[in-house]
Amino acid sequence: MIPFLGPSDPFPPVDEALDEPDGLLAAGADLTPGRLVDAYRHGIFPWFNDGDPILWWSPDPRTVLAPRQLHVSHSLRRRLKARAFTVTVDTAFAAVLDHCAAPRAGAAGTWLTPAMKDAYLTLHGQGLAHSMEVWMEGALAGGIYGVALGRMFFGESMFSRRTDASKIAMVYLAAQLDRWGFPWIDCQLETDHLRSLGATAMPRSAFVAEVARLIREPAPRWMLDDDLARTASR
Repeated sequence: MIPFLGPSDPFPPVDEALDEPDGLLAAGADLTPGRLVDAYRHGIFPWFNDGDPILWWSPDPRTVLAPRQLHVSHSLRRRLKARAFTVTVDTAFAAVLDHCAAPRAGAAGTWLTPAMKDAYLTLHGQGLAHSMEVWMEGALAGGIYGVALGRMFFGESMFSRRTDASKIAMVYLAAQLDRWGFPWIDCQLETDHLRSLGATAMPRSAFVAEVARLIREPAPRWMLDDDLARTASR
């Protein structure tokens, strides 16, 4: 059994999360900015289907990616060197959300419900949620978004409408986060795709300790460094 939280109920300790399904901690509460920030600060994230109660998760182990350990394939490196794209930050956050919310191939729906989109739009307005956008031939081709607290980035979702566009967004995000001194990107749950990019498993206790340390670090001003393209394409 998991607790069903009321609006003022605190999250239970993350070590009380279920082993099966891995990391399910609580249900209920709300998606207010304060609740979401409190969740991320404790290594918790929301994930649920439209029409279901809000579910809160803290899996063990946690999947993380060290920005400087991002694996870039030879084909992607060639695409980066060609630079047939433009990368921006926080210029099309709502559009990135819409594309990430679109049903994926073979999926009947989306976890990024209207309530979730509204919540992240609010966090974006508060300077806590950010997007990296990739443009090709004047159109939005791919992107990634997440939440940043201090020097910790919590990745949420990415999309691609052109070959490798989401990977380009990840490469630029990782390069910029590394410059700012972000040691980790939270990837939440393990997938084959994330493993191929270099993501690894971290014990939940270590992850929570890292989050508690990093969110106290000063937050950078979110903008791309002028010469980031050279770093990203190496």
